[in-house]
Amino acid sequence: MTAIAPTPDIDVMKRVNRQFVTGVTVVTAMDGEIPRGLAVNAFSSISLDPPTVMVCVQHTSSTHDCLFRADHLAINILSTDQLDVVGRFASKAADKFQDLDWESGPFGSPLIARSSAQMEVRIRERLRASTHTIFICRVVHAAVTELHPMVYSAGRFFDGGALTTLG
Repeated sequence: MTAIAPTPDIDVMKRVNRQFVTGVTVVTAMDGEIPRGLAVNAFSSISLDPPTVMVCVQHTSSTHDCLFRADHLAINILSTDQLDVVGRFASKAADKFQDLDWESGPFGSPLIARSSAQMEVRIRERLRASTHTIFICRVVHAAVTELHPMVYSAGRFFDGGALTTLG
């Protein structure tokens, strides 16, 4: 009988996670007068009534503390026209908003132009989970466009509107 390791190898977990198709979001908030943000694929709807969502952010992210202090944040669901945006917000660039087209939402959070959909949310709970914080949020503003969403799987980006149905 083979002994089972107490936890899977991190490289195996990376490969497992790459098999899961996910949307691509940029989570943003204001840090005083300075807009901050990061690319996040750990986003999910929790409830439609009341509209509640969650995002997970690693504690070591340069944006984490800003989000942790914020009352509101925005979740920008990126469109297929935003490979430049996901690259920018996945980087460690000092000013990710330089020359970026965005506007303040009704509660002040940065909403990125050309997104497939946008939400501004009020943070209700902050749960520490190992290396991440889970932000449980109530949606207070939402907008959707006709632009196809970008999706991610196996280390690559895809057009979420070009998916074909099975069966």
